[in-house]
Amino acid sequence: MHYRRYLKRKNYSNHTIKNYLNRLKHFLVWLPVPVELAEPVHVKHYIDTLLEKRLGPQTINGHLVAIRSFYYYLQDEEELEVANPAVRGLALRLPDPLPRHLQGHQVAALFSAITKKRDLAMFMLMLRCGLRVEEVANLTLGAIDYGRNQIMVRCGKGAKDRIVFINIDAADVLAAYLQIRPSTPEQRIFLVEKGMYKGKPISVRGIQKRIEYYSRKSGVPVSCHQLRHTMATELLNAGADVVTLQYLLGHRRIKTTMRYARLSNQKARNDYYLSMTKVEEKSGTTVTWNVRC
Repeated sequence: MHYRRYLKRKNYSNHTIKNYLNRLKHFLVWLPVPVELAEPVHVKHYIDTLLEKRLGPQTINGHLVAIRSFYYYLQDEEELEVANPAVRGLALRLPDPLPRHLQGHQVAALFSAITKKRDLAMFMLMLRCGLRVEEVANLTLGAIDYGRNQIMVRCGKGAKDRIVFINIDAADVLAAYLQIRPSTPEQRIFLVEKGMYKGKPISVRGIQKRIEYYSRKSGVPVSCHQLRHTMATELLNAGADVVTLQYLLGHRRIKTTMRYARLSNQKARNDYYLSMTKVEEKSGTTVTWNVRC
């Protein structure tokens, strides 16, 4: 399909291309008129249909992006004189909740419930290195550089490569898993350990099912992405720079990383008192209050 090649030329990841094609398929099956006759009113009705299916605003906006991209393709590549029905202004307003992270006692409770060396290594990479679940699933043996204590994350979100650093506790549990990992030509690190797919790379959904299992076992409500949120929050509270965190997390926009800065109230507290101390030292005065009881 030419549209698939069009998306590949834009350097979209395979995951993104799959989502675009799937969302476009649903729209074209629903569309009551030929593709070239679609108008904004049709897209509005389609949004209503998705809302009736109880899809969230972010998911629905993803459908709009896929539809809009397809019509750009028709205009630019196929040179068809068609209007793009997915006009600007149709997107749903998104809530802006703060990222949820784990408290120290929750981290301890969760990891005390993890007994498998493979699972411990997977989730420590999320907690200490900030890897996404897809990045853990696709991690290969050649990406680990123990000499430099770093990991090359290839084709992360947005098909971008980046280097992350591995702390000693994460390095130790990863090394412990690699010692018992079956010898196999498969380069991806984390493998299925039983069943008909034994020895095959574990899937993203397989990893998510493991964290769901440990969440029930430990009584800690947690997802894979919350481990990444926890790393980001802990680094900011410890004084890490937002730009550094942006690089480590692989965020394209600093605005995304700044959401963690809003959450990092401990850093704000520390910065406030440190700065206020400097203000007082510079002015040479300390304000005191005469309060009558």
